[in-house]
Amino acid sequence: MVGATGTGKSDLAIAVADRFREQGRRAEVVNADAMQFYRGMDIGTAKVPPGERHGIPHHQLDVLDVTDEASVAAYQRDARATIERITGDGGVAVLVGGSGLYVSSVLYELDFPGTDPDLRAELERAHEQHGPNALLARLRELDPAAAATIDARNPRRLIRAVEIASRSDRVTTSLPSAPQAWRPATVLRLHREREQLVSALHARAARMFADGLVDEVAALRERGLEQGRTARAAIGYSQALEVLHGTSTLDEAVEATGIATRKYARRQVSWFRRYAEAQVLDVTENDRGDLSALARRIVP
Repeated sequence: MVGATGTGKSDLAIAVADRFREQGRRAEVVNADAMQFYRGMDIGTAKVPPGERHGIPHHQLDVLDVTDEASVAAYQRDARATIERITGDGGVAVLVGGSGLYVSSVLYELDFPGTDPDLRAELERAHEQHGPNALLARLRELDPAAAATIDARNPRRLIRAVEIASRSDRVTTSLPSAPQAWRPATVLRLHREREQLVSALHARAARMFADGLVDEVAALRERGLEQGRTARAAIGYSQALEVLHGTSTLDEAVEATGIATRKYARRQVSWFRRYAEAQVLDVTENDRGDLSALARRIVP
């Protein structure tokens, strides 16, 4: 179950698992949202609280500390092992999330090279000394296709892309035009009309801060958030850190988070449109009260 942030994937996944349970089949949810891997990152990732999961087991949630770096290769290994265990016992695995590469790493036959610590350190120094433009120019020489799609404002992804492109055993970390499926799956792509989605995303940003995101980030700082390469850059968390540093007001952070989320949603929509086999489910006019009816459409 894929789609942009704000389309209701997590709640619908639980409703679908409930529907399977009504039919006497066990279903479990496997998370594919990279920021929900992190313990303590709850408000800003819209993680469904345990008490609202209807007793449905969830996997690949709260598996990393904020000082850890998420790895798509490790996730692919662990998520596939979880899915094989669930389905091997006759259950249904509901993979749900909006992190395109992580979803694709499970659905399709994608290989990921390991990390070269020396090369990574060299590239990190280059980024620190010269900024992203020098690395982006290097990536254009090595892999023009990757350079055309990379978000150069994301240092971790830019450095990783240059690292992969620099290696003799490199493989692409983008989705091939005709990917080969890992195993049979029904893929649902949730769609919400842009005008409604944009409004919902800005409202969500305001709600996150009203619900205590700055306090959550303050607590995570004590656990090393600012030393974590991945977690500290998460949308909402980086803006909340600016509030704590005194370089941004709360209103400015809310606005910046809404804008960043909107841009991220646009990239998500672009990525998931390439899932040719996906069934599109329009949720534009739906709300949480419609989940049971939607679940019955998906699981008759």
